[in-house]
Parts: sequence; structure tokens; C-alpha cells
Amino acid sequence: MSTAAPVIATRRIIPGFGLTLGFALAYLGLVVLLPLSATFIRSADLSAAEWWAAVSSPRVVASYRLTFGVSLLAALANVVFGVIAAWVLVRYRFPGRRLVDALVDLPFALPTAVAGIALTALYAPNGWLGAPLAKIGPEGIKVAYTALGVWVALTFIGLPFVIRTVQPVLEELEPELEEAAASLGATRLQTLWRVVLPALRPSILTGFALAFARAVGEYGSVVFIAGNMPMKTEITPLLIVTKLEQYDYAGATALAVAMLVVSFALLLLINVLQLWSRRQGQ
Repeated sequence: MSTAAPVIATRRIIPGFGLTLGFALAYLGLVVLLPLSATFIRSADLSAAEWWAAVSSPRVVASYRLTFGVSLLAALANVVFGVIAAWVLVRYRFPGRRLVDALVDLPFALPTAVAGIALTALYAPNGWLGAPLAKIGPEGIKVAYTALGVWVALTFIGLPFVIRTVQPVLEELEPELEEAAASLGATRLQTLWRVVLPALRPSILTGFALAFARAVGEYGSVVFIAGNMPMKTEITPLLIVTKLEQYDYAGATALAVAMLVVSFALLLLINVLQLWSRRQGQ
């Protein structure tokens, strides 16, 4: 005589799938989809020719080039230095480690305007770092009020995204894997390339995407150090704010839509690469 296994009822803290899905979709619609829909609807006030003229003028194209190009360079730099910083925080114990770990989150907590003012004062021609840099070479190295200053600001605000994304994965990656690779004759470079980086690849791509997205939409920390010279150091978010101050709401939303479409396409590409990376690691 066989006896059926007892059925154990599980208690759910959160209500069932239907109710929670409804709340999630409602929240997503109100917070994300509704504002984005309003942006597309408002930009529809322009005709196709007017919309294209608003998003393709030489000044706007120059701002695209600076915004997306420097954001990409800043995200790439953050990937390199963020992975190194996460490795040091996870793999080594040293005096002041907890303080350094806490300082990583400083760009999260610091108002962006304060960060911009601080960076400008630091890298200005008479600043603590700007003055020594200005004496290097025949013409000196200028940071404030240049594209290099924009890169510094975007790197500053994007670095924590990479560190905080890679750090938990490194903590779960056991050192025994590296020791096993070394015992099989692998060099340090081979261990890094074939053992460590494949395990970190999805988190690195996630950190890169977050840092890039944050840099593209950054305004407060850049507007002070950039100098905001048209065709040179003017970012697209500043152009949007300028059009809003001129009551050109349709032109501002047209630029916003253009940035939204390009940013979504780039993030979609990064997500596809992330999915491919996960499948390669399985």
C-alpha cells in the first residue's frame, strides 16, 4: 500500500502573481512609460522636416558627438579601473579598506552640482591639480573647460556603477579556481584571461551599461567644468535645458526623443551582448 507524500502549503508574504504583476505594470506605466509617451507626443507637434532640422543642426550634432563619444570613453575607463578597484577591495586586506569601500559610494550621495563645482575648482588653471598640469609641456594640459574635463566628470560619476556591479561577483568567485589554474601551469595572465574575466564578463557588461547610461544623461557635474562652448564643449542635456528656457518645448522634446532612441538602441545592443556572454559561459 503506497502512501502519498504530504503536501506542504507554503505561505507567501507578497500576494499572488496576478496582483503583484498588476501593481508592477501600473507603477512602471506611471513612472516610466507615461513621461516617455508625453515626450513623444509633445515632439509630434513638429512636422517631419522641422523635427529633423531640430535634431540635425550642426550645433546639435556636435553636442551628440561630445555627449555620446565622451560617455563611451568614460564608461570604458570605468570598466578598467572599476574592475581593478573591485579586485583590490575583495582580494586584499589593508588598513583603511572600509573607508575606501565607503568612499566608492560618494558620487552616489554627492549632489551632482557639488561634484561639478568641486571638480572645476580642482582642475581650474589655478586649482590644486590644474596649476601643475598647466605647466606640463609647452602649452600645458588643460582640463577644466575642455572635453577632457567632461571626461573627468563623467568618469567620476560612473565609476561606482562598475565597482558595485563587479564586487559581489568577485566575492562569490572562489580563489580556489585561480589556485587550480596555477597548479595546472597557467600563468597569471592566462588565469586572468581564461578563468577570472569569463566569470566577470556579464557583470562587467552590466556595469559598463549602467555607467554609460548615467554619463549620457548627466548634467549637473558636467555643466560647470565643461565651459559650455557651442560646437566644442556643449553637451546635449544642456541644449535641452537651453531650449526649455527659451520656451521651445517642442524642440527640447525633439532632442530628448533623439537621445532616447539612440540610448535605447545602444543599451539594447549591450543587453544582447550580455545575453550572449551568459550563454557562452554556460
